[in-house]
Amino acid sequence: MNQPQPSTSMQEPSFDWRWKFFDDLTTAEVYAMLAARSEVFVIEQNCLYGDIDGLDTQAWHLFAFGPGEGKPKLAGYLRVLLPDNTDPDIRIGRVLTTAAFRGMGLGNKMLERAVAHIAEQWPGVPMRLHAQAHLQGFYGAFGFVPVSEVHEEDGIPHVWMRAA
Repeated sequence: MNQPQPSTSMQEPSFDWRWKFFDDLTTAEVYAMLAARSEVFVIEQNCLYGDIDGLDTQAWHLFAFGPGEGKPKLAGYLRVLLPDNTDPDIRIGRVLTTAAFRGMGLGNKMLERAVAHIAEQWPGVPMRLHAQAHLQGFYGAFGFVPVSEVHEEDGIPHVWMRAA
């Protein structure tokens, strides 16, 4: 008699999406944001830099919280800086997926949501980002094209990309 075999495919977790201006963030969200950015950009990428740059307080923040042990865990994050006196573009940055949630397409879902929020709130404003060079194809799928040469920043090759 054939026994049913358990499914080997992991079910994708559902995410709690949060799109907020800095003043509306809870202290727990700020802590989760800073902890994840430190873990990914400073520790994993072995890159010592000043992450707390004074820009978060004027930014919009997109969070994807996934299931964790007892409480939601930050799975993905990015911030959006609005045009100002020195830059006419909206800038997407600090894009990350935490280690436990990689490989399930979360980066695609985050960019889709971010681009949709930007198009709804600031229609027609061009978007720009400073991508790690090896991610040009990923961002290219969302309409971003390189607008600079590849250059090194904090020991990692980067390129500026823009979408109209």
